[in-house]
Amino acid sequence: QAQLVESGGGLVQPGGSLRLTCVYFESVFNLGAMDWYRQSPGKQREVVATVTSEGKTDYIDSVRGRFTVSRDNSKKTVYLQMNALKPEDTAVYYCHSNFDDSFGQGTQVTVSS
Repeated sequence: QAQLVESGGGLVQPGGSLRLTCVYFESVFNLGAMDWYRQSPGKQREVVATVTSEGKTDYIDSVRGRFTVSRDNSKKTVYLQMNALKPEDTAVYYCHSNFDDSFGQGTQVTVSS
């Protein structure tokens, strides 16, 4: 399985922004879509955003217009730009590779005043 390493989480006030980064340590990065998932305490892990190898994107309704997912295949990196953050966005965010169904270790995002 590929090794995925996320970073960029932290504590931010409501309305603030964060950018998450996922580095993909595997030679076949260009194959398959990449996702960002999140999981809050007591809730199931849910997919938040997806970017295909061609750069097409999709989002769940609750983040559409606020979050932007992108990828840089030359750097084997996926990004999640999160704007206008809300307390309900608080969760551990995970990067996921569809190619081999692997997840990173996650990065904590906390939105609180």
